[in-house]
Amino acid sequence: MDLGITGKRALVLGGNRGIGLGIALALVREGVHVAITGRDTERMKEAVSELRAGCIDTQKTPEVKAYALDLADTAGLAAFAARVTDTFGPIDILVNNTGGPGYGGASDRGIAEWTSSFNEMVLSVITLTDALLPGMRKRQWGRIMTVVSSGVVQPIPILGVSNTLRNALVTWSKTLSMEVAKEGITVNVLLPGRIDTERVRMTDEAVAQKDGISAEEAKRRSTSTIPMGRYGAPAEFGALASFVAGVPASYMTGSMLRCDGGNIRAV
Repeated sequence: MDLGITGKRALVLGGNRGIGLGIALALVREGVHVAITGRDTERMKEAVSELRAGCIDTQKTPEVKAYALDLADTAGLAAFAARVTDTFGPIDILVNNTGGPGYGGASDRGIAEWTSSFNEMVLSVITLTDALLPGMRKRQWGRIMTVVSSGVVQPIPILGVSNTLRNALVTWSKTLSMEVAKEGITVNVLLPGRIDTERVRMTDEAVAQKDGISAEEAKRRSTSTIPMGRYGAPAEFGALASFVAGVPASYMTGSMLRCDGGNIRAV
């Protein structure tokens, strides 16, 4: 299928590893110019090499760039958006993909942790989107995708802060989608299940420590709850994101789209 996005420009937050890298690679393979962000500069260099090597059509190698970015620095995000636009080009596709907070329940986390997590996971996404939205409106075309967690539908016991704050992004996305739909801009939420990433492996280790079992046993228990009987691959999640970014998905907005192997029990 031709997704009609060859030559578009995407900014993928956290595109240096895991789900973010899976999305970036899927977009590159569709001929999209991709800029990725992250805090680990060495890992970003490796990711850029992977993205350039992953382009199937060597005759149309998209541009790939990396930018160091700490999402906790919300005051600097507007300037960051301006710098990316000046040095990379106008952003057509924005993938909001942030790291997760520490492990634990919803109680006794402390105001400082709630505040810092809100700034890094929620306010950063809203601020950066607001900075890039005027360009999309001017061009009458845009794709805004925000990666959350299965915890927004089926809360994960050891991710109390994540369950809570990511739900704020769900309702923000729905509200925004109604405001910009007539301007050719879609706004959707992408919901991963257990995708085989470093973060999921850390979660298995956290569960293992809490329950006094091995990480392997924690993974076995987790896998047993997934109808497909396995963790997903970043490439499978990337395929979902690339389709949502494409022209055939122009009538899809304000939706929450899952890639979870059937793990979430709700319809």
